[in-house]
Amino acid sequence: MQVQDISREQSAQLFDKAKNYFPGGVNSPVRAFKSVYGTPLFIERGDKAHLWDADGNEFIDYCCSWGPLILGHNNPHIREAVESQLGKGLSFGAPTRLENELAELILSNNRYIDKIRFVSSGTEAVMSAIRLARGYTQRDKIVKFEGCYHGHSDSLLVKAGSGLVTFGETSSAGVPKTFADETIVIALHDREALQQVFKDFKDQIAAVIIEGVPANNGLLIQDREYIHFLRDITKTNGSLLIFDEVITGFRLGFEGAAHHYGIQPDILTYGKIIGGGMPVGAYGASQEIMGHISPDGVVYQAGTLSGNPVAMAAGIAALSILAQPGFYEKLEQTTLAFVENLRAFIDKNQLEVQIFTIGSIFWFAFTAQQKIQRADQIDPASMERYKIMHRELLNRGIYFGPSGYEVGFISAAHTAEDLETTLIAIKESLLIACS
Repeated sequence: MQVQDISREQSAQLFDKAKNYFPGGVNSPVRAFKSVYGTPLFIERGDKAHLWDADGNEFIDYCCSWGPLILGHNNPHIREAVESQLGKGLSFGAPTRLENELAELILSNNRYIDKIRFVSSGTEAVMSAIRLARGYTQRDKIVKFEGCYHGHSDSLLVKAGSGLVTFGETSSAGVPKTFADETIVIALHDREALQQVFKDFKDQIAAVIIEGVPANNGLLIQDREYIHFLRDITKTNGSLLIFDEVITGFRLGFEGAAHHYGIQPDILTYGKIIGGGMPVGAYGASQEIMGHISPDGVVYQAGTLSGNPVAMAAGIAALSILAQPGFYEKLEQTTLAFVENLRAFIDKNQLEVQIFTIGSIFWFAFTAQQKIQRADQIDPASMERYKIMHRELLNRGIYFGPSGYEVGFISAAHTAEDLETTLIAIKESLLIACS
């Protein structure tokens, strides 16, 4: 049953005004709602698992600020930590005790890194990790995978060309071809392609980079054997393996996808959850590799707001909760029960929908395919059904990311009542979208 569209009058007015200030009226492209119906919602506040927009509409939120809010909105422990630090100062551009505390909390609970460097975003973390890999190996070329997103730095804002193994083609104006020529883009889950890369560019590959679990272009869960193949082939060829865990770090578990797959990447990058809702990123590796970072080594990286005390305070408060025994197991069980309930409904009604899930991440795919592991296995035409589903969910008070390629997140703040309300709304919306 279709329901009446929510009011977006105030959001629409704010969006019209924003267009005078920002390109497209937004400060990050996907927020423009280009892939779904209606104008963007301007959010006024959030609490626990709920959001309220400028028109007073209330939503149960499964976007969670694109992943960071694993404890929900306005968590009291994080808020109190931030408020305490606000009274002491916002930024010093100098070392603080808080940097030590957050680093110790992370390193003492993560066997995959010896040292860490804080930065201000996931993009900055990955950009720095790439520079470190090149400096450490004294090689220039990077291999990335189609369908994996690693931020908007020049050398990674590239897409696949037209062959099995190709240099990347720029996916944004302003990225010089010479930058793209140092990045080789291949399909995920294709052993032959990667083997060919190392044959064609012997002793030239600095690193292979992959999302811990690709989750920026659908949820493309890779087989354990393939991830171990990446580890083996990079080690054999003297290249580094970089795990971009900006999404999966502290989401799948405190040790992220590295622990999930049981492998040791050479460099890991983090963001989102690590800052408890504040802007932050980090990258880490062995003591030997991190020893190449300035001022110890010759790979330069710096940042005025790196280790910002407010962000550090928020991160300490958040990760202290996540480090408690049973936190991730409970969240994963909640997510799996939620997904299994929907799968039973989908099967009963013979809908052409799949739900993929790992940890507390889930993704809807309007397809009959049982497994999707590559970007080219996603049918772009299926996004029309997501558009319908998204509109129907908003009208029922459920907030998902405004793109069918984006994943959803369940937080520790989602109550049984929230989830039950959501299940009803999703089932109704799926029937309409698939009709």
